[in-house]
Amino acid sequence: MKKLLTQLNHSYHLFYLAMVFIAGIGLIFLVFPGESRFKYEFQKGSPWQHETLIAPFNFAILKTEAELKLETDSALKTYIPYFTLDSLVENVKVKEFTSALSNLTETDASIKSIENIRNLPQILQNIYKTGILPQAVDSYQELQGKSEIMQVKGNKASRIPVTSINSIKTAYQQLNDTIRKITGKHFTEITQKINLSDFIADNLYYDEKLNQQEKKQLLDKLSSTKGMVQAGERIIFQGDLVGSEKFLILESLKQAYETKRGDNMEYFLVITGRLLIISSFIVLMFLYLLFYRRELFDHKRKLSFIILMIVLMIFMAGFATKVKSLNIYMVPMAILPILIRIFFDSRTAIFALMVTTLLIGYFAPNSYEYIILQMIAGIMAVFTLNKLHKRSHLVLSALAVFIAYTVIYVSMAMVQEGSIDTINWKALEWFGISSFFIFIAYPLIDIFERIFGFVSDVTLIELSNTNQPLLRKLAEEAPGTFQHSLQVANLAEAVVQRIGGNPYLVYAGALYHDIGKTYKSDYFIENQVAGMNPHDSLDYLKSAVIIIDHVTYGVQLARKYKLPEVLISFITTHHGTTQSNYFYKKYQLDNPGMEVDTTLFSYPGPLPFSKEMAVLMLVDGIEATAHSLKEKSAASFREMIENLVEQKIKSNQLIDADLTLREITILKNTLLEKLVSIYHIRIEYPK
Repeated sequence: MKKLLTQLNHSYHLFYLAMVFIAGIGLIFLVFPGESRFKYEFQKGSPWQHETLIAPFNFAILKTEAELKLETDSALKTYIPYFTLDSLVENVKVKEFTSALSNLTETDASIKSIENIRNLPQILQNIYKTGILPQAVDSYQELQGKSEIMQVKGNKASRIPVTSINSIKTAYQQLNDTIRKITGKHFTEITQKINLSDFIADNLYYDEKLNQQEKKQLLDKLSSTKGMVQAGERIIFQGDLVGSEKFLILESLKQAYETKRGDNMEYFLVITGRLLIISSFIVLMFLYLLFYRRELFDHKRKLSFIILMIVLMIFMAGFATKVKSLNIYMVPMAILPILIRIFFDSRTAIFALMVTTLLIGYFAPNSYEYIILQMIAGIMAVFTLNKLHKRSHLVLSALAVFIAYTVIYVSMAMVQEGSIDTINWKALEWFGISSFFIFIAYPLIDIFERIFGFVSDVTLIELSNTNQPLLRKLAEEAPGTFQHSLQVANLAEAVVQRIGGNPYLVYAGALYHDIGKTYKSDYFIENQVAGMNPHDSLDYLKSAVIIIDHVTYGVQLARKYKLPEVLISFITTHHGTTQSNYFYKKYQLDNPGMEVDTTLFSYPGPLPFSKEMAVLMLVDGIEATAHSLKEKSAASFREMIENLVEQKIKSNQLIDADLTLREITILKNTLLEKLVSIYHIRIEYPK
């Protein structure tokens, strides 16, 4: 039955690997460009390494981005903006003003006798005809540097000088001054009875949609090419330097080739080729994990995370190449090696970066430049962020990535351009944005920890804070155990620092390994008051059960407080499958000749399956025994350490852990040195 379950589990893992493999290839395939690739690679400022190139067909020479921008800016500078006139406002307000003025002249004969009084509605109408804006003309960005506008009234557009346009304020002032001039001494009497501001309203507004259409039509008329290259014309000799002019012609040929080939290509062959390229790189990633990081290859969530990160970065790069307002260098590629380094290791981070960068380089503009920049910046991120222990480390990493981008880009540009003046300095903005986005790695760590069940050093440091609720509970309910855990944590950390491993993991694991002793804490010797031992009233089997149950209760408590599974493993493995020897021996003495079921006195396990867990098991036993020694000397400590380590090895407690004999020797020497220091004992020197 066990063999069958093992086979089923193995088959399921193979099926899962196949699904991850197929899903990864399928998702990346969606991003890859469908057109065929230009078969020549070239760099500006470098020699042409291929055979002499002859134009295979007629093609147009594209203008540079700088030339297109200059022409676009020039066209927009001469562009006349469109403003729409609402004639309904004019009709309503002039009619209202005429009515109000008529009522006034009918009731006041002196005002009626004023010469030209009946011309006032016409004056207001003339003000409305040129247009009234809601705000001053100077406040409109669209009118900066413009002398005219296109006034749209119905289906007709006419040019209007900007100087003739009024705002609500100037229109009111113009009407006010005109009435004052015409009415003379009757002005105050009229304005007291008629509020002129009631008849002034804006009727001219900037039509955003219409202007966008007109600008588009204007820019569409601009040509993106300058001249032609005829079929059969020589483009470049082998060994010639690719200067600015040749580079532009080659880029034009590359674009024309990829467009032209798409008209009559064999799509089956193209699709097959794309699938083979993608599959090759994904297989490469799988083989690396299989041969060099087997623990990641066999772990479903870890493998899925690595493939997911690769796919996500390729998707973001593909999206950036398709959106004109974005640039592929804005994509924070350095996040990929940073996250993989934080959760796993540097070698895996750099290898995943290499695979991802090469895949993106297939469709990225200036592939060689892109691959070099991303590889160097990503490796720099890994080197500078060896461990993420505090936020300042991420700041330093982002700064190092930006410097790496800048130095390499400027160096390559100097080689290609031969002049500092022609370097595209806007690229530094893209690098700055990409480097700034590295800071989102911090919240991403927490998100991925929750999704995939990972534990980063940042989380371990937070969990090692003795103000954590579970550690406070341990300190209050089992103070002796708490002090023991602190001592074990310090000793285990010192050992792991010397033999290699994760000191933050073993420190946190040691702090929590005995939390189960909060249940019936007075049954454990380190928490007992002198002369009071509750085991005195129990038989040895019940006492053994209480002692062993601290592992089971510890797991329950850890899950209640939502500790990561990796820390729960320290609770379950710190005694392995050893026995509660004291009560086992006592039971044997009280029951001579009786066969004893050793499983009743044994811990449930499992055995330690990592270096850190094995270190904790050894340090836990040695630290506890050190307290019980009557003679605390260097010799007694050395003998005790040797005996306990030998017992664990002989009882096969370390067979699943990757501790070497050299590391065990370092462990013994480190613990001896620390215990002698703790108990203030002078080391015995040879005579």
